[in-house]
Amino acid sequence: MKRHRPVSVVLAALLAATITSACASETGGGGAGAPGGPAKPAAGQPNEVAAQAGPARALDAYAGELKRRQAARAVAAKKWGLAKTPLAAPEPPAVKPRITTRKGFEVRDDKGLPPVFTTVPTKEKIVFLTMDDGAEKDPALLRMMTELDIPYSAFLSDYVTNDNYAYFRQMQKRGVALNNHTLNHRYLPGLSYAEQRREICGQQEKLLKEYGKRPTLFRPPYGNYNRDTLVVAKSCGITAVPLWSAEAFADHMEWREWDRDLHPGDIVLTHFRGKGAWKGTMPDMIRLVMKTITDKGYAVAKLEDYV
Repeated sequence: MKRHRPVSVVLAALLAATITSACASETGGGGAGAPGGPAKPAAGQPNEVAAQAGPARALDAYAGELKRRQAARAVAAKKWGLAKTPLAAPEPPAVKPRITTRKGFEVRDDKGLPPVFTTVPTKEKIVFLTMDDGAEKDPALLRMMTELDIPYSAFLSDYVTNDNYAYFRQMQKRGVALNNHTLNHRYLPGLSYAEQRREICGQQEKLLKEYGKRPTLFRPPYGNYNRDTLVVAKSCGITAVPLWSAEAFADHMEWREWDRDLHPGDIVLTHFRGKGAWKGTMPDMIRLVMKTITDKGYAVAKLEDYV
C-alpha cells in the first residue's frame, strides 16, 4: 500500500500559503498596499475573492478526497466479498503516544529496555492488524489489501521468507513495514544470550540486506521472551516489542482479554497461512477479521504511525 502524504498536511500548507500571501499584500514586500506597490483591490474584486476562496477550496478538496477514498473502498469491499465496507481510520497523531510495558509483562531490571505491550494507548476506535512469519505468499492478499486500502504490518522470519524475498518486496512497495520475527522462529528463552543475538540481530541484518532497512519493531516467536531477549533486541536497534490482544484465523477469532472484545489501540495478530495450515485462505481470514473489526465500530490504523 503506497503511503501518501496526509491530506491534512497538504491542507495546512495551503492555508499557510493563503495567510502568508494575504499578510504580504497588506504589509510590505512590494505587495498591494505597500509604498510604491500596486493598489489593493477593493472588496469584492477578483483577487480578494480568490484569496478568500483558497481555504474553502482546500477544505472542499480534503472532504472530496476522503469521500473518494471511501467510495473506492466500498467498491473493493464488494469485489472481495466483505460483509461491510471497512471504516476509515483517523489521521495519525502528530506526536506518537508514550508506550510502556504492560503490567505483568515486565522482566527484572527492565529500565531502558524496549517496552512489551499488547495495546497502544489511544482513545480512538482503532486497532492494528499484524501478520507473522511469512510462510504463505498469496498474491491475492497483496491485491486485496491494496484495493481495500487497509494498513497492516508484517513480522518476518527468514526461514520461511528466504524462498521468495520478492513477494515481500512487493508488499514493502505497497507501504507495508517489514519487521523482525527472528531468523528461525525458535523459543528464545531456551537459548543462550549468543544464540538469541544470532536469531534477532541476524534477522536485522537479513532485513537490511533484502529490504534496505533495519526495523525498530520486534515480535518474539510465540510471544515468549526473557531479559536477554530485550537486551539483545535493544543492542541491534529494536525500540519496541508489540505482542497482541486478539488473534485472527480463517474461520474464528481467539481472544487474550477476559471480555473477549476489542478495545481502542488493540493489536490483532494473524499469520501468513493458507488452506494447507488452516480452514481457508488469506482473503478468507481478512473477510472474517474485518467483519469482526467493522461490526464493533473500529477502523484499522497503521501500527508504525503510533509506535
